Amino acid sequence: MMHKHDSSMKEKSSSNREVMDGSDIMELVENDKVFSNFVDHKFQELDVDCDGKLSRKELQPAVDDIGAAIGLPAHGSSPESDHIYSQVLNEFTHGKQNNVGKTEFKEVLSDFLLGMATGLKRDPVVILRIDGEDLHEFVNGPTFEPEILSIFSEIALPSGCLKDYITKAFEKLTVDQGMPPVTDPWVVSNIIEPSLGGDLNEPVTQETFLTEFTRAAQNVARLLKEQPAIVAHSQNTFDGSGIKKLLSNKFELEKTLDSAIKGVPKDRNGKISKEYLGVVLDSFAASAGLPPLGAVDQMDKMVNEALKMFDGGDGKTVKEEEFKKLLTEVLGSIMLQLEGNPVSISINSVVHEPLASSSTLLQPAP
Repeated sequence: MMHKHDSSMKEKSSSNREVMDGSDIMELVENDKVFSNFVDHKFQELDVDCDGKLSRKELQPAVDDIGAAIGLPAHGSSPESDHIYSQVLNEFTHGKQNNVGKTEFKEVLSDFLLGMATGLKRDPVVILRIDGEDLHEFVNGPTFEPEILSIFSEIALPSGCLKDYITKAFEKLTVDQGMPPVTDPWVVSNIIEPSLGGDLNEPVTQETFLTEFTRAAQNVARLLKEQPAIVAHSQNTFDGSGIKKLLSNKFELEKTLDSAIKGVPKDRNGKISKEYLGVVLDSFAASAGLPPLGAVDQMDKMVNEALKMFDGGDGKTVKEEEFKKLLTEVLGSIMLQLEGNPVSISINSVVHEPLASSSTLLQPAP
């Protein structure tokens, strides 16, 4: 669920918020002694047969943990996420060897953790504990009635009943007003639906809507007090600055492009199909300050438009240098679009389990 309001995030009680900015991860990796002990423990934990090497099977728990740590759904949930899990495993094995030693394990794990830390530093995640207090204040505050009536006027449900209008209005409230994302199934079944009582199939008028929505919102605040929702909140603006920084550093750009196309299939003449432009671009999106493909609709449209400009889907093959030149031109096109029309997003996701248990990747050695 996306919102564009973040003004009061800083004002929330520190006891109800935690900022994840990657500093803890960076501190772990940069302390060689501590990180070496951390790796020793993880390696020993994974090396079930104690042969000093990790097989692909023994690596799988580490791969699953990395997936959980970066927010992927469980392994086996979808072909798309399974493809990423496969790529992570190939990073450890370099796509060839079946067994991985401790040195290779440490190097790859360090790269992944530093990448996570860099991403969190650029786009910190705020963990909010939504316990009904902010919503209670909003409902009893002076802005509640005018804001809710304004929301009512925006809802267009010609054949909708009162229940439909109330549900739609909850969707328009933000975490700033003390409302967790209503798109989440847990919020719907545990908070919203139990709050809706009475005969809500009657005709909708402004007066009945305001009365019933106020009552429902008070019920939501009460239920959140009993069952607080833990919400991960992140906000980002894509303005092209990440691309500009990458393009201005020729050495870093060349290094990034070489690394990105290393595993791309080539024909017998060493040429690469232009169909791979989008795949390769997505593989180093983070280095250019871009979100992964599929994460932000507006960005997907912008990237696809840029690829079409350079006939990215025509299936023609080009030499490696020409392929890298096309990638650079696509990046330049996206940068110009973002400089003229930055894309700002705010994402709220309900965390369904304690952060410490969602991944064992960063749990310290005993």
